[in-house]
This record gives sequence, C-alpha cells and structure tokens, in this order.
Amino acid sequence: MQVKIFEDHPELSATVAREIQELVQAKPNTILCMASGETPRLTCQLLVQMIRSGKTDISQLHFIGLDEWVGIEPGNSGSCHYFFQHELITPLGLREDQVHLFDGMSTDLQAECKKMDETIDRLGGIDLIVAGIGMNGHIGFNEPGISPDLYSHVAQLDETTLTVGQKYFDSPTRLQEGITLGLKHLLNARKAILIANGKKKAEVIRSAVRETVSNHLPATIMQTHSNGFIMVDKEAASLL
Repeated sequence: MQVKIFEDHPELSATVAREIQELVQAKPNTILCMASGETPRLTCQLLVQMIRSGKTDISQLHFIGLDEWVGIEPGNSGSCHYFFQHELITPLGLREDQVHLFDGMSTDLQAECKKMDETIDRLGGIDLIVAGIGMNGHIGFNEPGISPDLYSHVAQLDETTLTVGQKYFDSPTRLQEGITLGLKHLLNARKAILIANGKKKAEVIRSAVRETVSNHLPATIMQTHSNGFIMVDKEAASLL
C-alpha cells in the first residue's frame, strides 16, 4: 500500500479521474467499481468531463456500484443508485447491460449478493475499485468487526453509519441494513484506491495507515493490498 497526499480535494479528485480514464483507454473492457458519496462526487464529475472531451471509448466498460442502503428506493435522492444514475450512468450514457447495482428493495437480498458475485466472476474480476472511508473506518458497508473473507453480503449498520448516513437524505430516514461488496472483493481487485478529504477524516486516516491490521477498523486492510493506494488531501493527511 502507498499513501499519496494532494494539495486539496480538487487535485485529489482530478488525479483519480485521470487514473480511471487512462485505465479505460488502455483496457476498454475495464471493470470499474466505485463508491457513492460526497468524497467521490467530484471525481465522478471530472471523469465525465474527461471522457467526453477525450472521446474515450466506454462502450465495453462495466460499472459496479459498491453498495446500497437496504429498503431505500432507487428514486430516493439519498440512495446510491440515485447518485450513480445522476453522476455517472446518465451523463456517460452507459447502457443497462454495462451497469451492475445492488437492488436494495429486493425481497431476496441473498440472491442479490449471489448475482453480484457471479457477475464479477463472469466479467473477470474488478480492475479498479475506488472507495471512501467512513468515520468508523468502514469501506462500503463493511462495518467494524466484519470478516475480511466475505464477498457480497448484507450488513447490519453500525450506529455511526446510521447517524452519519442521515446527511444523504432530505428528511429523517429509517436505516438499518446495507448490501455491499465484501472486503474480499477489495483485496481481489487488481487495483484499489481509498480516497478521503477534509480534517474530519484525519483521525480515521491516521488509524487506517498506522494501526495494526484488524477487522475492528476495516480500512486497515488496505495495508495488505499489493496494489493499494490511500489518496488524501492535506487536511485528511494532517495527522500522518
């Protein structure tokens, strides 16, 4: 694992967006997985601009959503589906067969997990995963205490996630579970980038980089990824 520090969030986002664009140019059938949320939003927006201006061929690209809130409709502005639809899928004109998202409204969530795992296997594995980090050190909805050997699974959400997650919704919303790729997917990805910005993430980034690898802080598993990168702005890196 390597740590890369950038001047600010825009520089960080532009760098990650360029990495994605260059990967797609070199490997048109790239399998890209991304998280939703405020940190990756600018990366998504800049990636759309770069792909449009550079005329990058994305006809063979496959996109995988990292996670989703269980019981939240895709049209809800707080859903991961809504984020991806508005920030990437529609702006890039991705076809339905290129997009693979969890259905958080499914009546058979285990079948959703199996479907996602089989899709990733069929496509040949994830080339690049771009993830954020929660205030409790989670990646996706891999909460503290989770096994690092899981693939897609349904997770009971940690109290920190339940509280912080309210910021994505227009009104108080009942959250309890998430459906997510597992840490095994992260480790198996050919490249993994964890991004963070702002002073509020400084303490958890310090812990992720310096503490002993433990499922009590899931993000520490990035230390074991042979092609893993933690990319942060100066504020998030202020305690390193």
